[in-house]
Amino acid sequence: MIRFSPTHLITVDAAAAGEAPRRSISGVAVEWNQIAVVSSGEKVMFMPGSLPVDGRRPKLYMQHDPNQIIGQVTERVDTGEALMFTASISATDLGNTALTLMSDGTLSEVSVGVNVEKFSFDKQGVMVIESASFNELSVVSQPAFASSVITDVAASIPQTEPEISNNDQQVTEKESPMETETTPVVEAAAAVEKLWATPKREFRMPSAAEYIVAACQGGETFARMIEGIRAAAPDVNTTTLDGLLPVPTVAPIYNNLIGMRPIVDAIGVRAMPTSGKVFIRPKVTTNVSQGVVTQSTTITAGQFIVDDIQVTKGIYGGYVSLSEASIDWTSPEVLGALLDDMARVYANTTDNVAADALAAGVSQTATLTDADSPADWIAFVYEAAVTILENSNGNLPTHLIMTPSYFAALGRLVDDSGRPLFPAVGPMNAYGSVTPGNMDALAFGLRVVVDRFLPAGNLIVADASGFENWETPKGAISIENPSQLSRTIAWRGYFASVMIDATKFVKRG
Repeated sequence: MIRFSPTHLITVDAAAAGEAPRRSISGVAVEWNQIAVVSSGEKVMFMPGSLPVDGRRPKLYMQHDPNQIIGQVTERVDTGEALMFTASISATDLGNTALTLMSDGTLSEVSVGVNVEKFSFDKQGVMVIESASFNELSVVSQPAFASSVITDVAASIPQTEPEISNNDQQVTEKESPMETETTPVVEAAAAVEKLWATPKREFRMPSAAEYIVAACQGGETFARMIEGIRAAAPDVNTTTLDGLLPVPTVAPIYNNLIGMRPIVDAIGVRAMPTSGKVFIRPKVTTNVSQGVVTQSTTITAGQFIVDDIQVTKGIYGGYVSLSEASIDWTSPEVLGALLDDMARVYANTTDNVAADALAAGVSQTATLTDADSPADWIAFVYEAAVTILENSNGNLPTHLIMTPSYFAALGRLVDDSGRPLFPAVGPMNAYGSVTPGNMDALAFGLRVVVDRFLPAGNLIVADASGFENWETPKGAISIENPSQLSRTIAWRGYFASVMIDATKFVKRG
């Protein structure tokens, strides 16, 4: 019976007198979901059920050497946690030697030899084997999987007297009171391998698949391959190793284009009406009048006028044609990278539209004489705030919109003691916090918006509710071109920006 034991304890069950010799071992062939480092250094893990429990019986080797076959695997059982095995030992001299070594615990581990059929690599680079053919099981001195152990040995090795041939020379034994020394018998016709000078067999460099399979098998198979590669080293260079030296492509694809829309994101986007090329945005241009009313007099007459502001939709987009082969063969796949790039370019394009529309719509100005003077900045911001308050019927600014050059000037402002006016970690009396690596800044109580698409020289104090962005994002569309074996990929959207109330904006004059 096959039993799973977490230790390396080996039990020996010798045959009783008159019984047939017992020549079998059993134990754990491989434990599922356990990571092991094979002799080549690769990390390998077998998935549950990745090795078959039926079909052709795997051979039993010593140290993965097919020239040292000692038996075969007669039973395989999947427990859900591991693949258990029972193997019979052939009645040969090598089999007897192996049984002796296993009985006394000298050899207590096993190692599987497989041909990988289906595998993948996880994020840690572990080769996860999903399916493989079970070719052989080897008794080894050092397994890749620590849990691959022999748990039972049923052994009774028959002891027979060696036969002496006519060619054997018997040597008289010398005995002494202390010990008996026996001189080994040497057969004159013994099959001794002669070290003749033979031509060196040409070593064929393995393919990538052959290398992986040998690495999984480990033991002598992989050792011989490594030895052959090293022996061929003087004649091996990168021009002869195309099968083993692929050109790696590291994912993901690097793209330094940032698809950000500072102005659009700060102000917000409204859903665009679906119908019509032009739509109307109503705006109150004249408010009603009220005044003090005395008895028996007519109350103040007034008007309420709503103007129609026309907003024209803009269409923005672009397309690229890709061959079918480039879509199918690329790794990392080019289609995902292309769509990501299109989305980033669309974001930059529409933000540029919004920045130009905003800059063109601001007419009110305030004075900033010296951009490196904290006093001038404070005077400029408050002058702009008063202008907005008076001209827009009581509104106050919410944003400070600027080009990158003004962002730099704002960040380097210091007080009379040389301390930053907008420190990253601000004291209680700080005007705000500005850092060069973060555009989410605050200055003078206003949210800072830095946009590289603003025309040069623009520094705007704003109540953002006076400017609107409208959008219908359409995204990607794909059209097949059968005659060219290609596909046309397009990215598009509808976008429009409109200045609703210019009295809420003041720029540096």
